[in-house]
This record gives sequence, structure tokens and C-alpha cells, in this order.
Amino acid sequence: MIYKIGLLYGDGIGPEITKSTESVLKAAMKKHGIEAEFPVYPMGWEGIEKYNEPVPQITFDGLKTCHAWVFAPHDSAAYPKEHFNKTNPSGQMRHHFDLFSNVRPARTMPGIKSHVGEADVVVFRENTEGMLPDRNMYKGLGEFMPDKDMALLVAVFTRKATERIAHEAFKLAMKRKKKVTIVHKANVIQMGYGLFKDVCYEVALQYPEVTVDDYHIDAMTAHMVRRLGDFDVIVTTNLFGDILSDLAGELVGSLGLSPSINTNGNQCMAQAAHGSAPDIAGMNIANPTGLILSAAMMLRWLDTRYQDSRLSLAADDIENTVDKLMELKVVTKDLGGTATTSGYTDTLVDAINA
Repeated sequence: MIYKIGLLYGDGIGPEITKSTESVLKAAMKKHGIEAEFPVYPMGWEGIEKYNEPVPQITFDGLKTCHAWVFAPHDSAAYPKEHFNKTNPSGQMRHHFDLFSNVRPARTMPGIKSHVGEADVVVFRENTEGMLPDRNMYKGLGEFMPDKDMALLVAVFTRKATERIAHEAFKLAMKRKKKVTIVHKANVIQMGYGLFKDVCYEVALQYPEVTVDDYHIDAMTAHMVRRLGDFDVIVTTNLFGDILSDLAGELVGSLGLSPSINTNGNQCMAQAAHGSAPDIAGMNIANPTGLILSAAMMLRWLDTRYQDSRLSLAADDIENTVDKLMELKVVTKDLGGTATTSGYTDTLVDAINA
């Protein structure tokens, strides 16, 4: 089988860290005899300049034929007004391909200072509805202003979306510590978050070996700061998942190290949790680790999807080598090191090939 993995270089530091990720992916996959193609599709400023769209139709069409893709950060805040007012490229991807499951792990890494001691958690973020207006409607946006002094937001909670993200969380929990924590705000938003909480508990009945608890979002943030290591798999809604995963990433060392994938059962999008950092673009100092580890997660997902254990072996090589470099303090400036983006990448590739 020849895997087709798309590359979208994006904005800011996107091209630099995506090229790093491509080099690492190719090295790890080649080592294990995995054949792959890496077509490149426009996204962000490149799409605007060539097609007058941040995500042009040629990109959507091309990605339909891919098993997975690497999605770089984008700088939508800097786009011309006619594009900034639209759904951003990340939201477009999730909405168009129904990438309902956003999986965001956070773990302590060798040589990286953690603020909470040892921890290893995975946040499952429902990706298609909830409070975020760029993906909670079939057509149009769930945010509008009846007049210049009033803004309204429609939040969406459905049984279908809750059931499928809950199943994803419980399936992973069965392979880990068999513990799931549901995060919500059902004490105040009783119908919307109440439905989310209740449906998650209904799904839990199908996984009797898993221990389940739940917390209100405000209490959960405090518990994470105090005792993140006590948690394992966390399942929550779109907005809360975005916040909690960023918090978890920073607590264990740095948001710049935080990976994630977005999936729909048939395709996978690797996407680092951080932004495009336009202030350091082109300076060869960006940290590509978050996107590289996202690509490793993508390989594991492909193994599960296609039952090809070589993919997980390649992911092992990437993750283990990253850990070794972290322990040896071979890191970029943001982590207190002196390695450049390209130098760090070359060292990583050489270590994988050794």
C-alpha cells in the first residue's frame, strides 16, 4: 500500500515546521519500508494569492484523495477583511471533512520542566458543534448581531455528536488506565451541557471496566493545576476542550510541544496545538516538535485504520528520538536551547537513521 499524506505549509512558521515534519516523516517511514507520497496543497496566504481563497477548492479536492495530511498553523487574523470574516482554515477543514474528534495529549517529557510533576493525559475535544460559531451550523455561522450593540451566539449540543466523541474517548481509555473524566457546565447551562454529560454517562454503560467521573469546567481547571497527574482521558465540548488542552500542554512544559490530530474515522489531520508565530517566521528558530509529534500521532491512527504495524514502529522512532533530544537538551530557543529549526531537524533525522 502506498500512503498519500498531504502537506499544507500554511503561514508564519508553518512552512519551516512543516518541512521539518516532512523530513522526519520520510526518514521514519523509509526506515520501516513504508511507501508514501507527499502532495502539497495551498492553504493560507498561498491560497489567497493564487486562488483568492485561504482554502481553495483544489485543496479540498486533493485532500479527499489522501489518507491523512499535515496541517500547518495559519495566520487568519492578518488576512484581508473579506477572508478574515469567513470561517478560518482550521474551522473549514474540520467542518468540510467532519473531523469530529480532536485528540490532544499532554505528557511530561524528559528534560522539560513540568509545573505539575509527572502527568500523561489525553483531552478529547468534540470538534463539530458546541459554542464555536465557525463549525456549529450546517450553513452560515451561529453568531450574529441584531444591532451594533448586541451580539448573539447559538450553541449546539446533539446526541449524535456527543455519542461519537464519547466512544472515541472510552475506546482509548480501555487501552490506557481505564478512567474517563467528563467536563461540562451543566450546573448553569442545564439543557446543553446537561445533555452532553448525560449522553457521555449513557455511553459509559457500554464500557463497564472504565471508571467515570465529571467536573464543572471552572473546578476542572483548578484540579488540573493542582493534580493533573491524577487524570487520564478527558472528554469535553469544543470550546472547553480548546482551553483545557492548552492548559494541560503548558502545565507539562510548553504549548510548543503539544500535538494533536483531528479525525473522522476515515481520514486524519495532524495539527499542532500552537499558532503561526509570525513574529519569528523565517528566522530558523521555531520549534517544530509539536507538529512532528502530531505526525507521529497520525501514523498511529493510520496503523489502527489500516492494521499496518510498521506505522506505529515509525511513530515509536519519532517519539523516542524526540524524548532523547529533549533529555540531552538539544532543543530550540523557546526551551532554553541553541538549536535552530533546521539543525534540530537534521539531528532528529540523523538519530532516526542511525
